[in-house]
Amino acid sequence: MILFPAIDLKGGQCVRLKLGDMAQATVFNDDPGAQARTFENQGFEWLHVVDLDGAFAGESRNGAAVDGILAATSNPVQLGGGIRNMAQIEAWLTKGIRRVILGTVAVRDPGLVKAACKAHPGHIAVGIDARGGKVAVEGWAETSELTAVDLAKRFEDAGVSAIIYTDIDRDGVLKGLNIPSTLELANAVSIPVIASGGLASIDDVKRLLEPDCAALEGAISGRALYDGRLDPAQALALIKSARGN
Repeated sequence: MILFPAIDLKGGQCVRLKLGDMAQATVFNDDPGAQARTFENQGFEWLHVVDLDGAFAGESRNGAAVDGILAATSNPVQLGGGIRNMAQIEAWLTKGIRRVILGTVAVRDPGLVKAACKAHPGHIAVGIDARGGKVAVEGWAETSELTAVDLAKRFEDAGVSAIIYTDIDRDGVLKGLNIPSTLELANAVSIPVIASGGLASIDDVKRLLEPDCAALEGAISGRALYDGRLDPAQALALIKSARGN
């Protein structure tokens, strides 16, 4: 189980949104590179980064901040938000992004996802963000009629390295992860699934280490880390103990 600390970028700063609402953004750090370094020093092994402005604009808007993050940490970074074509995918992979997350384009152009997986095996993830069980796109501004499971099944044999599943109704409000819906998705496909949205405390980490969650690759934590509700050392020690090392 991997715990992915999150850096959400808005206007070059690290923020957290409430329920995906750009108007409800709290700034936690104005130096994304420094935040990335802090997470690495705390012992995290991966980093989850989202260009929020890019997700709405459909193109990268926080490129300088992402460059700063890549320069500041040796941890692998997965990046999503506004990446909508092969040129953007390849540009980020060339810069050193380990895994590109495709969200809106996975709904709009699934062929691109499959082509990207074929061209860059192991480096393409799909972001599935759901509100009330239905997939949301365009920075969560629009909700489709597609269910999360239906979308995931489209990529079953495409070579997607992971699915990041976010429950928008829980994102940024510290209600706890939506384990039932996340496990429903994980059990419906063979692609590794990462839980996102609502991780609030060490109890969520303990829940993720229970046997039925073995299907999950990990989970993303944002606000709980920033406001001190989740102690990094305690969480990582628990995960390390569960791994038996």
